[in-house]
Amino acid sequence: QVQLVESGGGLVQPGGSLRLSCGASGRMFSINAMGWYRQTPGKERELVAEFTMRGRTNYADSVKGRFTISRDNAKNTVYLQMNALKPDDTAVYYCTILIPPGPQRHWGQGTQVTVSS
Repeated sequence: QVQLVESGGGLVQPGGSLRLSCGASGRMFSINAMGWYRQTPGKERELVAEFTMRGRTNYADSVKGRFTISRDNAKNTVYLQMNALKPDDTAVYYCTILIPPGPQRHWGQGTQVTVSS
């Protein structure tokens, strides 16, 4: 069983910064991808930023230049540094991991990020 534990969400003013963290634990032989998605009410969950274990990093166009994903492989942890936050970034942010067999995608419980003055 794989567990993802997120932290770091909260309320921030426009232009502010937040840092999200996500640690993965459990039975994992390898990791195909790990990163962050977000979702707002009535909309589909969308990619924010994700590492693939082939060395690629993917960002949503809307966050390029403002968000940075990083990782600590030894701890199976990913971070999302979010700068210059906008009200449109308000969402529940979900950590996700893609692991074999299958591969299968697993999700964290989500952390709320609210950008408002």
